[in-house]
Amino acid sequence: MPLALLALAVGAFGIGTTEFVMMGLLPDVADDLHISIPAAGHLVSAYALGVVIGAPLLAALTARMPRRRVLIGLMVLFVVGNAVSAVAPDHHWLLLARFVSGLPHGAFFGVGAVVATSLVAPERKARSVSLMFLGLTVANIVGVPVATAMGQQLGWRATFLTVSAIGVAAIAALAALVPADHGHGSAVGVRGELRALRSLPVWLALGTTVAGFGALFSAYSYITPMLTDSAGFAESSVTLLLALFGVGATAGNLAGGRLADHSLRGTLFGGLTSLVAVLALFPVLMRTEWSAGLGVLLLGTAAFVTGSPLQLMVMEKASAAPSLASSANQAAFNLANAGGAWLGGLALAAGLGVTSPALTGAALAVLGLGVAALAYVVDARRATVRLGPGRLIASHVPAEREPTDTSV
Repeated sequence: MPLALLALAVGAFGIGTTEFVMMGLLPDVADDLHISIPAAGHLVSAYALGVVIGAPLLAALTARMPRRRVLIGLMVLFVVGNAVSAVAPDHHWLLLARFVSGLPHGAFFGVGAVVATSLVAPERKARSVSLMFLGLTVANIVGVPVATAMGQQLGWRATFLTVSAIGVAAIAALAALVPADHGHGSAVGVRGELRALRSLPVWLALGTTVAGFGALFSAYSYITPMLTDSAGFAESSVTLLLALFGVGATAGNLAGGRLADHSLRGTLFGGLTSLVAVLALFPVLMRTEWSAGLGVLLLGTAAFVTGSPLQLMVMEKASAAPSLASSANQAAFNLANAGGAWLGGLALAAGLGVTSPALTGAALAVLGLGVAALAYVVDARRATVRLGPGRLIASHVPAEREPTDTSV
């Protein structure tokens, strides 16, 4: 695998750290800026809103630009947003800075996935995407816990200064390691990229992402009360268990990339089926400490097996203009985050039990399987129409070999 993937992973590590670290710093930020915890929670929403808006917008606006230059520009915007966060004088400035920090998130992963797949042979495309996402999953193991501890000891502003430094390192790595001849922009421009989003298979792929990862966030958003109230863990143990989730996510991400290079759709169906099973078993797994730890590990593994296949499927459905569709898939991830947490919260508020968000997630994963199956049927019918019944049957019959002409 080319070293350029390391540069993409460094950028993904910085993005993953700044996205999730705010959850652990909310009390510190609230105390320092003299606001309530719910008001500080809007900082998380501001970042997510930046991702949803920035992903398709920046991908469309930069469609014709060389992709290496786009990636570097996105990381510059990332550094600016986090640097302003570090010096924000009040809540309103920090809210704006978090929104700006979220803007490059989706476009970076979207354009980065296009660049990653262009650097490798066709049979290694999914693996290349999984190696870029490796930075995001490792951020949950190392980046977020370290950055949270730094913020608690040195102040939350030190955390965002450190994240800015990671962004600067990513810029240097992108400039040094991503070859210029792999950085050409889209030949179809903004209109061509937008036309790709009118395709039903693209929207079915995006719908699979929303349902599949909505299943994850329905449970993961409420993992702390499950671990403390149901499994009996002390609150001090939760951070270690969340790192265990990151280990599972990293393993699932790497396995999903390898498996998807052999069978993209088979890996997707297998991952979603595993996710249904794990979430359906959560009420049982959360009864003891050891089984709860196993459940957290399996949840990360099952969910992230599908990450690379989903990203690659969206890109293949919009093969003529993949940058915008790939970035839109990142917006879909964040919609899944918000929607899954909301639906899981409804189950919890209805008094269905502390593990009820996991069962809600299982239902969403079943919905994801249904959307993926519908996408398969649509693809099969389109292939039949395109080739015609006779040619479709003939394509499975080996042709007779022509006699070899040995005359001189």
